[in-house]
Amino acid sequence: MEDRLSATRRGGLAVAALGFIVAVTVGWWGFALAPLPAAPAWVERARYVCFGSLPSGLPDAGGWLLLIGQPVGMVIVLLAVWGEELRAGLHRMSARGMGQALIGAVVVVVVAGTVLTGARLADGGEAFDPGSLERMGSLAPEHRAMPAVRLVDQDGDTISLARFLGRPVLVTFAFAHCQTVCPTVIQEVLGVQAAAAPRPVIVAMTLDPWRDPPERLSAIAESWHMGSDAYLLGGDVPAVERALDAWGVKRSRSETTGDIQHAALVHVIDPAGFLAFTVPGHRSAVERALRELPRH
Repeated sequence: MEDRLSATRRGGLAVAALGFIVAVTVGWWGFALAPLPAAPAWVERARYVCFGSLPSGLPDAGGWLLLIGQPVGMVIVLLAVWGEELRAGLHRMSARGMGQALIGAVVVVVVAGTVLTGARLADGGEAFDPGSLERMGSLAPEHRAMPAVRLVDQDGDTISLARFLGRPVLVTFAFAHCQTVCPTVIQEVLGVQAAAAPRPVIVAMTLDPWRDPPERLSAIAESWHMGSDAYLLGGDVPAVERALDAWGVKRSRSETTGDIQHAALVHVIDPAGFLAFTVPGHRSAVERALRELPRH
């Protein structure tokens, strides 16, 4: 009798563990994939950090691996440790009306989640900008003149992008108070720069001229470990805003916190000074764009 009670208890714990895995997975997938057109900035940052979310709102390859691999791995561990108990617990559960209702609810949630995920993938695919994202294994070239910009760098020098003619340039946008997406993108492009040949120039423009004035650019660049051939540009608010508008940077600034919601993108300029590609701020996408730059 005592052994039977112990086995029943273990089966109940195994079923509860499976239910926990299902609940966490549903929540995780919902957070990663739910369309949130008016999401606050912290949600977009969390999605980027956790799932490498692209500007379409969908996870990158690493994000999909996490979303699929983690729950599968947890189920495999559960089966390895309590496989017999889980099967027995599910069998006992299916013999009761309440248990059947719970199992049916889980099946409905899984089926509904699969359908909604398919719809989200379709919507996300349509939301992709073919001129700005790496899609289906290929890059869509843009080949248009880069906007004329003159801003101040971390050394107090006025920088025009025309000075870098003859070299590839990686242009991105960030701000110091961002502690998640922005420093991640900066480190991604710095990693590309360190490994690429020819060595590209990095130009990062602040999105937050209110809190990143010219006198703070040096400290910000140092905190991001920006070395040679890496320029952090800023200036007074009107000048920076005009530059961001010229580049078509979509952004939204919170009047309460001052934080700025924006896409994590990198513009790749070819040595002739043309905007060649706009890609997500991930190292693999930027490296591929550099490899596919037209030769002049």
